[in-house]
Amino acid sequence: MIKPSDLLRETERGLWCEPGGFFIDPMRPADRAVVTHGHADHARAGHTAVAATPETLNIMAARYGETFCQTRQPLAYDERVKIGEVEVSLHPAGHVLGSAQARLEWKGLVITVSGDYKRRRDPTCAAFEPVPSHVFVSEATFGLPVFRHPDDAGEMTKLLESVRRYPQRTHLVGAYALGKAQRIICLLREQGYHEPIYIHGALKALCELYEDHGVTLGELRDATIKDGRGSKQDFAGKIVVGPPSNFHTKWARRFADPVTAFASGWMQVRARARQRGVELPLILSDHADWDELTSTAREVAREELWITHGRDDALARWAELEGLKARPLSLVGYEDEDD
Repeated sequence: MIKPSDLLRETERGLWCEPGGFFIDPMRPADRAVVTHGHADHARAGHTAVAATPETLNIMAARYGETFCQTRQPLAYDERVKIGEVEVSLHPAGHVLGSAQARLEWKGLVITVSGDYKRRRDPTCAAFEPVPSHVFVSEATFGLPVFRHPDDAGEMTKLLESVRRYPQRTHLVGAYALGKAQRIICLLREQGYHEPIYIHGALKALCELYEDHGVTLGELRDATIKDGRGSKQDFAGKIVVGPPSNFHTKWARRFADPVTAFASGWMQVRARARQRGVELPLILSDHADWDELTSTAREVAREELWITHGRDDALARWAELEGLKARPLSLVGYEDEDD
């Protein structure tokens, strides 16, 4: 009798597919890798061959250079290919541009690896596609019942109300450079904000890549004061988006009495906002919250739920109460770009 572990098992390097001869999101260079999305903890340079969506391959090239691997295999969503003995297809994960779930089929057994995902609408990427499987391999970044993310539009309204309330101050919005930053910009545009949005230089290449893939971001300007020209007051009443790691550097001190905001699912935890000195916490995540995790598992996992990383204990216990066999894998090396 075929066991799921005959098709996929955890190793120190990541999830290994023996009959296919490849890893999924390996943590160290591998001969063959299937990569679910472009975040650095899942997409690493140095593999010999990489199969991923065209968008993810372009993101990896933008971040690591054109020689990030020796051979690229672009796979469109729902395209089926044979890798070794395994039929592999990629399906939208709703996480960031090009993000995908990896569906593996071998001898009648189907396992789908979610990568990172979310279920709510995102104007910058394809929506999550449910893929019924014998085994669903899920993340659990927000795998506790306390994590129920509010409506995105409400969080953007909170930001815009603050901009109107404090026209003399710059609003610095901390957001991860891939995915979160572009999503915030699009959500602001949907809320009717059509003023120029200023961005840190670390976001420029990825914003241009999103535009190249048909994601309209509107007018973006560099958040810089060049050659002594300009002043702090030039950014009063403006929105500046940048990596939160830069908010305690010299770069952030160039702005007018800044209101520090941070967009993350973790902003639901007030202590984290206080620790970071965040004046305006925005609860906005690119990961599934508790309700999305449980409803997705209920929808697609026919026999087993495996949990790669995150708060796996609570989700595993929930699955057992639902009569679903659960297996925490406790993989290490996958960081949370929301944090």
